[in-house]
Amino acid sequence: MTTADTTWRARLTDRAAVLTWVREHGVYIALLLLVVYNVVATANFTTVPTLQLLFSQLPPVIIVSLGMALVIGTGGVDLSVGTVMAIASAVLAKMVIAPGQGGFGAPIAVAILVAVLAGLLVGVFNGVVVAVARVQPIVATLGVLVAGRGVALVITGGALVELFVPFFKVIRLGKFLGIPYVMIVAAVLAVIVSFLVRRSAFGYRLLAIGGNRRASVLAGLPVKQTLITVYALSGTLAAVAGVIATARLRASDPSYIGLLMELSAITAVVVGGTALSGGRVRILGTVTGAVLIQLLETTLVSHNAPDSVARMVEALIIIAAVYVQRPTRRSR
Repeated sequence: MTTADTTWRARLTDRAAVLTWVREHGVYIALLLLVVYNVVATANFTTVPTLQLLFSQLPPVIIVSLGMALVIGTGGVDLSVGTVMAIASAVLAKMVIAPGQGGFGAPIAVAILVAVLAGLLVGVFNGVVVAVARVQPIVATLGVLVAGRGVALVITGGALVELFVPFFKVIRLGKFLGIPYVMIVAAVLAVIVSFLVRRSAFGYRLLAIGGNRRASVLAGLPVKQTLITVYALSGTLAAVAGVIATARLRASDPSYIGLLMELSAITAVVVGGTALSGGRVRILGTVTGAVLIQLLETTLVSHNAPDSVARMVEALIIIAAVYVQRPTRRSR
């Protein structure tokens, strides 16, 4: 082997090592830099009210991103999560409002349960279409994305429905040791999902399917059942996020709730180190990515940047993250 060959291989190895390090730690470095920027350049960033407001905005993004991470881990994608949030919100409103106003007047606990079940059913539908009908995940969930928000608008009569429910105040403002209840719920769900991925047979099957679906079938793994379960979990988590968003808004607005949430969730998952090709799920990275995306949006709003700029920045972040995660020559 010549000196030139040795030098070339050393450079290639160094480059692969750098990309691997960036892939593993980039989201944490980016979040740290963004926090430092806000401490220096954003007024009142370190005050308790500002931090509590950020914590109250984070849970829906984190919760939806957890479900998206599971789906992407199988090599799929769920574009319907924002729509599922809207459907859950609409069902919640329909269950809560009085019969004289076109609703059922159900207790809030029953209403929340039915709303979450609605998300579960949509997730099961997505899973059946993907696993049984063998429709590409992007196509299957895109159909629900297009039609689902219309269904939500039909449920609410096409209008915003204000919900003056005392329990929503608890969801919106309740705190334990200064930490909002909804943030605690998001943290608990993150721990549960992490356990499922790392410590359960379900997690093993999920990663195996994402790594090589055909090999998983040949190995006798229950591929169809696993995929249906994954999409069902994604729909359920999106519905929980929809309930939280409705409580925070104090109204059901299907045209607004969950809008473009799929973009934020995909960004959080990809930036967090979960490859779009599947076979790997990083829950801590996903949560950190969700915090990064929400903090980025908050930062841009604080500096009077239009919402369109935030969306363009998210798109650029996705492109950069996918570029970093592409396989190197050494790993092919």
